[in-house]
Amino acid sequence: MTLGSLGRQHAEPTSVVTRWRSRRSRRQHQGVADNYFDEWIALRYRILWPHLFSPEVVDPAVAFLADLAGTGPALELGIGTGRLALPLSRRGISIHGIELSSAMVEQLRAQPGADEIDVTIGDFATTKVAGTFRLAYLVRNTIMNLTTQDAQVECFRNVAAHLDPGGRFAIEVVVPPWQRLQPGETIVPFQVRPDHLGFDKIDVATQNSWSHHYWFVDGEMKNFSAPFRYVWPSELDLMARLAGMQLRERWSSWDRDAFTSDDRSHISVWEKVD
Repeated sequence: MTLGSLGRQHAEPTSVVTRWRSRRSRRQHQGVADNYFDEWIALRYRILWPHLFSPEVVDPAVAFLADLAGTGPALELGIGTGRLALPLSRRGISIHGIELSSAMVEQLRAQPGADEIDVTIGDFATTKVAGTFRLAYLVRNTIMNLTTQDAQVECFRNVAAHLDPGGRFAIEVVVPPWQRLQPGETIVPFQVRPDHLGFDKIDVATQNSWSHHYWFVDGEMKNFSAPFRYVWPSELDLMARLAGMQLRERWSSWDRDAFTSDDRSHISVWEKVD
């Protein structure tokens, strides 16, 4: 699965640490994979997922999120290298991020404008930061890094606690690909190229899967595997209701194309009920 960030650990709530000073928190409970975004991945992130950085992908997402955020502030869960946070910050929106991988944050730090963005190191399902936000957002299937239903519910509750009344929570995530599985099959390939082979091994009964990547870069082969939990749109809506939010809009793209049963992913937005 082509993900913006992978592997979040559960942690006890941490206090916000300003302008890149952050502290790690200890694991609180199970439900999230270990931090798979090590230095090797972080250094090559843009090489491994180049399409994520194209204007055709970035610009519509930034415009959509900026419209929701208004004057801000906004909270990005799994901020990574700042692919969306940096252009949003350049629009004058105050951005705070939560990120488990210090290696990814180091790549964010090295970019122009990064000193305008605060980051807290921790698990986005439980980590607390100071203040409240007009918008929280979680992109590129990262909700699936939470590998139990309980952990995903906890994420919604944590977000709701950080939102202003009427604040919005936006998620970009795939639809479980059950329709692409033949009876008895468990493997779904998602990319087959000379430089990258990627496929998911799926357990339909638990909605859990392992994504497997084989890259051929820098004259070597690098394999990478991580666990995920698929989640249905209706299931996300129930999680939102449990956290005091309600569905406001759902689209198949950042351009607000209609979402249908044929679409493989969606962008959904929930609003915190006053």
